[in-house]
Formats: sequence, structure tokens, C-alpha cells
Amino acid sequence: MATQSPIFVKTEAFMVWLLNHTGKFPKDERFRLAKRIDDALFDFHKSLTQAAYETSAKAHLRQADLHLQLLRAYLRLALELKYSSPDQFRCAAEHLDEIGKLLGGWMKKALLG
Repeated sequence: MATQSPIFVKTEAFMVWLLNHTGKFPKDERFRLAKRIDDALFDFHKSLTQAAYETSAKAHLRQADLHLQLLRAYLRLALELKYSSPDQFRCAAEHLDEIGKLLGGWMKKALLG
């Protein structure tokens, strides 16, 4: 099953970590920045799933890449606003870098195939 590929395993593990993290944001931010982060995360996962199950994955992979870039931007903002510690940001960045490499490999394969 496609959802057992490394990108899905790593994304879903990151989802658990990040949802726990954004759940601890100050109450007023849970409906602003945390919601944006969570929405980008779920949209990223949705795009991956669509790419895995549809015949033409390219558009969905590009959409996933966009959501990944938004996640990075929102997490940098959370760091600047001090809703994330430098260690939490570093952990998130490591997850995103690893997921980004897997996505890049999939995109390259889709473009060549």
C-alpha cells in the first residue's frame, strides 16, 4: 500500500509531533497561527495521498511542495513569536528537511516517468 512508503510514515510521525506542539500554543493563537500550521500539514498529507492514488501525480506533488513551503514559513513565524523554542524549531526543521528530500525524490521520479 502506498501509504506505507517512507514519506507517509515520516509525515504521519511528524503530524503527531506537530499537532501536539500546536495544541500547546496560547489559546488566541490556536485559532490563528496554529490553525494555519495544522491546515498546511493536513493539506500536505492530502496532496501526498492524492498523488499516491491518482494516475497523474505531478500536480498533486507540486501542491504538496507548496504546502511544505508554507509549513516552513509558518514554523519560522512561530519561532519568531516565541511559540516554539529553538530546540522545537530545530526538531521540526529536521523532520521537514527529511520529508522534503523524500518529496523531491518522488517529484523527480514523476517528472522522468
